[in-house]
Amino acid sequence: MNAASPRPWDETSDGLLRNLAPQVLGVVARRFRDFSEAEDAVQEAMLAAFRQWPREGIPENPRGWLIRVASRRLTDMMRSEMARRQRETAMTAEEEPTIEPAELETNMDPEDTLVLLFMCCHHALSTSSAIALTLRAVGGLTTAEIANAFMVPEATMAQRISRAKQSIKASKVPFRPPTPQEHRERLPAVLHVLYLIFNEGYASSIGAQLQRLDLAREAIRLTRSAKALLPEDAEIAGLLALMLLTNARRAARSGPHEELIPLDKQDRSLWDRSEIAEGTELLALAFSKGAIGLYQLQAAIAAVHDEAAHPEDTDWPQILALYELLQRVVPGPMVTLNHAIAAAMVHGPDRGLERLQALDNGERLAGHYRLDAVRGHLLEMLGDFEKAVHHYRAAAAGTTSIPEQNYLMTQAARLEEARKQPE
Repeated sequence: MNAASPRPWDETSDGLLRNLAPQVLGVVARRFRDFSEAEDAVQEAMLAAFRQWPREGIPENPRGWLIRVASRRLTDMMRSEMARRQRETAMTAEEEPTIEPAELETNMDPEDTLVLLFMCCHHALSTSSAIALTLRAVGGLTTAEIANAFMVPEATMAQRISRAKQSIKASKVPFRPPTPQEHRERLPAVLHVLYLIFNEGYASSIGAQLQRLDLAREAIRLTRSAKALLPEDAEIAGLLALMLLTNARRAARSGPHEELIPLDKQDRSLWDRSEIAEGTELLALAFSKGAIGLYQLQAAIAAVHDEAAHPEDTDWPQILALYELLQRVVPGPMVTLNHAIAAAMVHGPDRGLERLQALDNGERLAGHYRLDAVRGHLLEMLGDFEKAVHHYRAAAAGTTSIPEQNYLMTQAARLEEARKQPE
């Protein structure tokens, strides 16, 4: 019986490779017990696929193909290293790592990615290092995108990821799937990773795309898998609720040319009511367990926005109260920034601008484009168009997202035109 013909390479193939990468890395890392070397081997296998598959077609079992190529590369690297250390005899005596036939089956196990996610949140690492490493290995984010998420320079993040790999190797702790107890211990870091992957998918921080649907969908899928693994956990339910309540607005966030449409200008008939209903139900479930944390409170804020049929119907006093609670539970610069917006909507732009002053001397947000963008918006509300234009332009210069940059420059140009009009 002849083997099936390879499937032609098409516009969906890049997404296939992206989805397969963490699954293949999970298998190879478990087998060879060396994350750093496994990642290098998988990257080489992916490059080989990019070179061969467009020309020869996608193999019948692409996952198995990638695992075999990565394993072969890693085995070759191990042999080369052993030869360099004159350990040929030891290598001959040792049993070479093998790949079980079951791991090469055509049917992919989507939970491989979730297993890898937990594996990367290794207890040899600090939480921030584990999150950075996992965003790279599982989320497929670039170092620049991860740096944007952490609001640190790209070089700093590159060093952090490199140190994380070295720490795992130096710890001598096996890189293996976690136990049920380790699932619980690593869950906060895992949820933070999923949260950041979703955020990058919903509002891409770099490049011409406003949204990366593949990232957002994968984050939602993995969070559903985490909920199936730990069904009683209220934090997972809260995070999934937040993702669904936010993602429900996705279709209305951009125009035909990928231009950004702010919340108050969106066509709310495009919002996904089924996602809103599911998210609301999950949020109620999380609150019924007495859990009030970062994700539940953010989900509650998203739910208030989603409940408003028109922008003027938004219950801003309730949103302000939720941000005040969020500041007490999980304080941080982004919470303060959003709290300032809510305060401006309830008490006027002067109050919001006062709240922003606390961020001017902070290490993480001072000079950040989001601070300039919000300050420009509040100054516009106040009627100070000259200063608003200055901050909109500063924000546009600071962002690496082209749709955000275009939106901010449009805002500045609109106010410049308004200033020219006779009173």
